Amino acid sequence: MKLTEQTVSVSHKDALDGRKWMLIDAAERPLGRIASRAATILRGKHRPDFTPHQDAGDFVIIINASQVRLTGAKLEDKVYHRHTGFPGGIRTTTAGKLRDTRPERLLEMAVRGMLPKNRLGRRLFTKLKIYRGAEHPHTAQQPQTVKA
Repeated sequence: MKLTEQTVSVSHKDALDGRKWMLIDAAERPLGRIASRAATILRGKHRPDFTPHQDAGDFVIIINASQVRLTGAKLEDKVYHRHTGFPGGIRTTTAGKLRDTRPERLLEMAVRGMLPKNRLGRRLFTKLKIYRGAEHPHTAQQPQTVKA
């Protein structure tokens, strides 16, 4: 490989200028399909100027989170754990109960698990906006609808 044939990374300023807003409708779609598509867009892997170490992805809006579908018996069998921070403070809940009470949290945990586990991943996660119903306050950003 010649020195002049090296790949060129996009600058951070150019990456910030080219960001768009994408809209994903989660109604009656499987949880994993929605989460993997959102993680890909947040990371910027759908763009030709993808750079692994930069935040070059787009913003993602997910609507109708309460209508997301879980296949098989995952509504009763899939269990989520969290800890209160106190001794013996482990709390468990099923995916079905979480979908009924806080459907946004269900999608947040799925997408967060697909992002890098470092400060870049934490920064990418701030560009994810999830809403329970069909309304969202980001109409001024003119989001493009994405088929998940």
